[in-house]
Amino acid sequence: MTLAIGEPAPDFTLTDQHGQDVTLSEHARGKAALVVFYPFAFSGVCTGELTGLRDRLGDFETPGSTLLAISCDPLYAQRALADRDGIFFPLLSDFWPHGEVSSAYGVLDQRSGGPTRSSFVVDRDGVVRWHVHHPRGRARDLDEHARQLAAVV
Repeated sequence: MTLAIGEPAPDFTLTDQHGQDVTLSEHARGKAALVVFYPFAFSGVCTGELTGLRDRLGDFETPGSTLLAISCDPLYAQRALADRDGIFFPLLSDFWPHGEVSSAYGVLDQRSGGPTRSSFVVDRDGVVRWHVHHPRGRARDLDEHARQLAAVV
């Protein structure tokens, strides 16, 4: 079951594409956060979404907000994707313990072993203020994501 609006977002520490630990509460530090779960690195829809976020980074990385993207892919896949596509925001690996953070947010798809295409806006106090879930193969509406994030900044 996914987190409800108004619930505290589980804090987490995951490794990014550069091998650095990133903790939600420390990375956001007084900012709202857009936490984006994506099923698989190098899949068509996920790659399009991540490059779309890259191209619109100014809508998500602001003085009052930040962006984190999470999949269950290993660090090396995250790094290869980031290097290939010029992605500089954190791509976090929820590989081991496998899907622990995805499970805490209620978005781990047990059949595929990866998270569902889900997004959460977490306010500066660590509370979930918005979430959306898309079926496999359907891309996110980045305009709506930008609006929802800006609404809590």
